[in-house]
Amino acid sequence: MTQLYSPNMLKTFDKCPEKYFFKYIKNISMPVNENIFTFGKNIHALASYYLKGENIEQMEKSLTQKEHEVWNYLKNTEYFRFECINTEYNLSVKIGNNFFGGRIDALVKNDNTYYILDYKTGSAPKNAVYDFQTMIYLLSVKAFFSTKNVIFVYIDLKNKQDVKVELNNDLINEYENRLLQIESKISSGNYFPSKKDCKNCEYGKICYDKLLN
Repeated sequence: MTQLYSPNMLKTFDKCPEKYFFKYIKNISMPVNENIFTFGKNIHALASYYLKGENIEQMEKSLTQKEHEVWNYLKNTEYFRFECINTEYNLSVKIGNNFFGGRIDALVKNDNTYYILDYKTGSAPKNAVYDFQTMIYLLSVKAFFSTKNVIFVYIDLKNKQDVKVELNNDLINEYENRLLQIESKISSGNYFPSKKDCKNCEYGKICYDKLLN
């Protein structure tokens, strides 16, 4: 059966296969604090409307001081002057027998180069080149638009800096191999716990139950 893997699914499995089992195989949902995500959602919504040419004056008036500071920094980046292809853009790519995909914050174009924009209200990934989000989105844009001129840009709003990853032939081959390898591990059905960060895991209280049996 063909499966669609998102970056979050792969990150979850890579961190703890048992957590992946609870979340994506057994579909066990755990409560989360939605207030944590409100700030990021507001910035993403503003960016999406702005890039599409919508009037956001009223939305800007409702921002907190902190949101204003972050938003002003974001909208004045060079990428917001490029041609907007789409925002909140669902793209996927088939590798092997399965699909890998997710939702891109924004895709813009300057000359013949496509820029995948990802806004981080926290920090950018420590190893952005091999982040699953980087791999999947770069390969998806390459496949859909039939071009290798693609750059992934993490816009780190916390530290006010950009982290760029430019696609090349070596990365294409390595990305495809890495995605096939982790998909193979997931398909093996071995969901053993990692025991790395159980205290801070929302599934920590149930991960020792006999739900695997």
